[in-house]
Amino acid sequence: MSIELKTKYGQIDISNDVIATIAGGAAVDCYGIVGMASKKQLKDGIAEILRRENFSKGVVVRQENDEVHIDMYIIVSYGTKISEVAHNVQSKVKYTLDKTVGLAVDSVNIFVQGVRVTNP
Repeated sequence: MSIELKTKYGQIDISNDVIATIAGGAAVDCYGIVGMASKKQLKDGIAEILRRENFSKGVVVRQENDEVHIDMYIIVSYGTKISEVAHNVQSKVKYTLDKTVGLAVDSVNIFVQGVRVTNP
């Protein structure tokens, strides 16, 4: 499945994996984010941090009618206010997708999969 954008020059099809990678990259740049987690919880409850090339495993891009919804699975840094970190991620992802792809995202849902202590 892909997002279709129509311009005066023609049509642009953008894969959901591309949108997920851009969204994941924008999220990881936010303060308080340790990394992205897989959308599939591991059986023992340990959330694994995904590398940059696997960000699409931690981001779900859904299309309903003409609306685009993004679900993000993140790991936050210990000692940060989770609600503020989530709000910053939502704002940055919406802004980044609007400026880089020209895609208006209707909602960015954040799922915190874990909290990690980062080394200074």
